[in-house]
Order: sequence, then C-alpha cells, then structure tokens
Amino acid sequence: MQCPIDGTQLVMTDRSGVEIDYCPQCRGVWLDRGELDKIIERSAVAAAPPPPPRPVQYDDRPRHDSSGYRKKKRGGFLDDLFDF
Repeated sequence: MQCPIDGTQLVMTDRSGVEIDYCPQCRGVWLDRGELDKIIERSAVAAAPPPPPRPVQYDDRPRHDSSGYRKKKRGGFLDDLFDF
C-alpha cells in the first residue's frame, strides 16, 4: 500500500498484537478497522489504577515499663534549658 501523503511504500509492523502500517519517510501511522479499539483496550488494562494503600494503624497506648511507670522520652537541648 502507498502512503497517502508522499506515495512511499508503507511498512507493516506488529506492536503488541496489533498490525500497524507506517511510512518510513513521513513517519505517518495508519490503522485498519478495529486496531485503534485494540490499542485503547490494552492501554486501559495497562493503565489500571493501583490498589488503594492500606490504612495506617497507630498504637495510641502509652508506653510503660514493667514497673508501671511511664518512660520519659529523651529530649533535646531545650529540655536541658527548660523544665517542661
């Protein structure tokens, strides 16, 4: 088949099971009936959204040592300057 733009012989190639006709001169691409639908279907499957992330679970329980007293968090230099 000839390119409708410049008359060069079209080349056929297979991309993911779809035959595509293209012109090596002007790089035009031509599809036969139903080939665009196949491309759209395959791109929709490939572009499916990822599953939603799992919810993060926080442990709100206070941290206690074996004697039942709450452990003091290690502070920075402000804790040395000020008594909170």
